[in-house]
Order: sequence, then C-alpha cells, then structure tokens
Amino acid sequence: MKQDDGAARRFLLGTLAGLLGCMLLWGAGFAWFVHDALTSPLRPPVADGIVALTGGQGRIEASLRLLAQGQARQLLISGVAPHATTATVAGALPPDMAARLPAGLWHQVTLGRHATSTIGNADETAQWARDNGLHSLIVVTAGYHIRRAMMEIHRTLPDVALYPYAVRPPALQSPLRGSSVRLMATEYDKWLMASLGLARNMTTRAQN
Repeated sequence: MKQDDGAARRFLLGTLAGLLGCMLLWGAGFAWFVHDALTSPLRPPVADGIVALTGGQGRIEASLRLLAQGQARQLLISGVAPHATTATVAGALPPDMAARLPAGLWHQVTLGRHATSTIGNADETAQWARDNGLHSLIVVTAGYHIRRAMMEIHRTLPDVALYPYAVRPPALQSPLRGSSVRLMATEYDKWLMASLGLARNMTTRAQN
C-alpha cells in the first residue's frame, strides 16, 4: 500500500508540475502576443497589392489610406457582405475621409464577398493575387489578428512577399479592460491552434 501511495503521490506531483509548466509557457507567450499586438505598425514598402481583412474597425480606412498614398496599385477588401458595393463601403467611411479620397481610387478596389473566416480570407486573397499576377501584398488587419492572418495567407501564397500593417482598434485602446483581455486571450488561443495547423484541419472536416 505504501508503494502504491508513493506512486500515486509522484504521479499527482508530476501532473501538477506539468500543468504549472504549461500555464507558465502559455502566460509567457500571451505576454509576447499582447506586446506584439500593441506595437505601432511601421510604414510598409511599396507592394503590388493590399488586402484588408474585414471584421473590425479601422481596417478598411487604413487600407484605403495606403492605397491613396501609392503603397500599392490594387486593394482587396476581403469578407464584405454578399450584397455590398463600393458605394455602400464608401458610405460607411467617416465623412471627412470619404471626401478626401480621389474619386478614381475605387476603380482600384475589389470587394471579396465569399470569405467568412480568416482561412476564407486567405483563400480569397490567394485567388485574387493569382488572378492579378501579384507578387507582394500588404496585409491590413487588427494587431491581435495580424499574426494569424499572415500565417494563413502565407500558407496559400508561399511565394508572395507579405508585409504586415496592424491597426489598433477600440478594443486595444484599453488593453487592461476585462473584455479586451478576454478578446486577446481568445485570439492568442486561435493563433496557437493555427500554428499547429488545427484550425484549417477543423475547417476542412466541417466542410466535408
């Protein structure tokens, strides 16, 4: 009985130590993830195209500013509503910004209406880039989403150069707020799953 008690105790201590180690690793990675998400973006180099991934504030506006500044010649806004038009997208912009954009700029914009997830964004971006012969892209999305977005797009376009441009949405203006921490933790877990290839595998199984 004493041997059994000792083995059980060692097993329990080993399990607790393993759990503690995993928690410490997760916490260290999460701290890096938050710091990375809050880092201000550097001006990207000029590229063939820009892709903005919808799903949060500031992404479309940032991508249009880059396009107007000549950072690329084409823009894909991926994941818009099925019936969206450039007119409805323009109508949702802040009035002062909409008034400053060159009228002809919208001829350089493509609306992607099929993506409903980050993986869908990556597939939609890959098709658009191939159709237009693009070899470099600026990827515009939120800071907490940029790592996962870059990873998924790289998987679909391994030969295309990608340059991140992360915007800071309202959720990141107060990063210590409870809702912001929960959002960041969720996005961190999604990034971990994507890093292991689990997200795309789960999506593939769900579609079959």
